[in-house]
Amino acid sequence: MGEVLLARWQFGITSVYHFLFVPLTLGLSVLVAVMETLYVRTGNEKYKEMTKFWGHLFLINFAMGVVTGIVQEFHFGMNWSEYSRFMGDIFGAPLALEALTAFFLESTFLGLWVFGWDKLPGKLHAACIWIVAFASNLSAFWILVANSFMQSPVGYTLHNGRAEMTSFLALITNKYVMFQFPHTVLSGLVTAGIFIMAVSAYYLLRHSQAELFRSSFRIGVSCALIAVLLSTLSGHLQTQFIIKAQPMKIAAAEALWNTADPAPFAVAAVIDEKHQQNTAELEIPGLLSLLAHDSLHGKVMGIKDLESEYTAKYGPGNYVPPVTPVFWSFRLMVLAGMWMVVLCALSAYLLARKKLEQHRWILKAALYSLPVPYIANSCGWFMAEAGRQPWIVFGLQKVSQAASPNVSALNIWTSLTGFTLIYGILAVVAVYLMKKHVQTVAAGPGPVPAKPAKEATLWS
Repeated sequence: MGEVLLARWQFGITSVYHFLFVPLTLGLSVLVAVMETLYVRTGNEKYKEMTKFWGHLFLINFAMGVVTGIVQEFHFGMNWSEYSRFMGDIFGAPLALEALTAFFLESTFLGLWVFGWDKLPGKLHAACIWIVAFASNLSAFWILVANSFMQSPVGYTLHNGRAEMTSFLALITNKYVMFQFPHTVLSGLVTAGIFIMAVSAYYLLRHSQAELFRSSFRIGVSCALIAVLLSTLSGHLQTQFIIKAQPMKIAAAEALWNTADPAPFAVAAVIDEKHQQNTAELEIPGLLSLLAHDSLHGKVMGIKDLESEYTAKYGPGNYVPPVTPVFWSFRLMVLAGMWMVVLCALSAYLLARKKLEQHRWILKAALYSLPVPYIANSCGWFMAEAGRQPWIVFGLQKVSQAASPNVSALNIWTSLTGFTLIYGILAVVAVYLMKKHVQTVAAGPGPVPAKPAKEATLWS
């Protein structure tokens, strides 16, 4: 296995692992702030208990996100030094601002929030967690500004073989980040909403502290339902933009080999990448044109024509992304989104009719849906990055040109093995701490579970 491929695997594995924690941090910080605001406004101790319970889980998740994110910076300098040399003038600015503004705000006010209970006035203490929530999402903005340049370069000039910034304003108002950032924030809120629903369902199935977790479930399902619907809309708008900015990514996501007007949407396909064709497919006629152009008629460029266009523009080469994994990642993401819409809508309906706990099947569905937003997030991120291949910076630098020339395969294998081992240990610790916290609270005051615990085991 070549050094470049190994470096890609290493960065991909560590990035996906890190991204497991990011969306929950973005969304749960906001919901914990909402809970404490309800406590400050009403004086109801239930909301204080709620804030502390979910705040504890937020802290564990936040710590894991910070630890796993630090590794990414070392990758840029060690495995991808040519990328850092080419992009450093541009990529460094938003990363520096992320540390100087967002991370410092997060860490400072999170410390005040953790140690300020019963020491700070209620409104000031609640303001601390709101600042943490703002800073967490500001951090995501700066990271996405850097990533959006890789997806759609703006505000730069090429000088002495390097991309140099000519307009910081163009960088932060990049159209790509204007679509990508809202979708990421909404995905975080969906993740947090489903997370709260799943854990609350665990308690409700056990008939433990029902009042507290019924209220938590209500907050979770309200957030998740609104956010997943808005996320669907933002995803649709983002797709329409990507069709113009990176048409090859959409063509790969649809396994559309030939330009079509109207273009069908492939529900499923058997893809033969070697011969650039689908040997079997289930299509909905005209749907892709409708999604792309809000009309049943409209041309969508196919992979073969785009390959010819890119060859003429950038020179000989292979400009086709890995079609099969991109195609199925997109469908897994969409399927996960549809499932969450149905789950949240049914849960909200039963909750409004005060029949939620009478239908244990919906609580079990919520409980076992805990992995669904994580699957959607990972598939969406994979599509965004793998669909850009072979470019690391679209139109400017290929992945093969970005790797460090003097890092051996043995070095990468060694570090990859070490990271995997350490991350595995961290995963066990994080799950153990969360599980222990949930089970400790569940063992507190409340009726004895009516049915065997295996029916409602959160991590079984």
